[in-house]
Amino acid sequence: MPKHVDHRERRETIARALWRVVEQHGLTHATMRNVAREANISLGQLQHYFSSRTAMLSFAMDFASEQNALRVERGLHSLGHPAHPRDVLRLMLTEMLPLHPDARATSRMSAAYVLEALHDDGVHARARDGLLHGRAMVEELVRQAIADGHIDPDRDPVVETDLLLALTGFTTLLELDVIEPQDALAAIDHHLDRLFTPSG
Repeated sequence: MPKHVDHRERRETIARALWRVVEQHGLTHATMRNVAREANISLGQLQHYFSSRTAMLSFAMDFASEQNALRVERGLHSLGHPAHPRDVLRLMLTEMLPLHPDARATSRMSAAYVLEALHDDGVHARARDGLLHGRAMVEELVRQAIADGHIDPDRDPVVETDLLLALTGFTTLLELDVIEPQDALAAIDHHLDRLFTPSG
């Protein structure tokens, strides 16, 4: 009997191999041949699942986003119900930073994808759509927190959303050892403490 191959699982295996290539060697080494070697499959097998490097990168980025969402979902379960919006925002922000191996892999994949998006209109559109979706989720949380009295009603939800997302810029400082993880977490906590009202 021929062995059943789970195509989704094989694509995920290839995506993880791509993450490792990007993490260890950089985007320039993320060729289909190198990824196939890292995934321990032939180039022909890889091309059966992805017809181009762009298709492979796009799937790997989508998979990275899914894994990030799953980590946030698991974290939300530990916060209790209903979770305080400050805790939800802190969880979302910290999971975007390279503070543990899984987040570091997906963070570096995201950085590589942004570089690719600067030179490929199709990738640019996909990356932009993903960021717009993520930004909309954060703004919705901020608006709801204002409506529920957790954040001062005089705060501009658009500006506050942009300031929160700006905190993900700690990624570069962390990756290049400019600051330590505890410094980034302290800054995030300080910002959230200033954003949320003491009684909220």
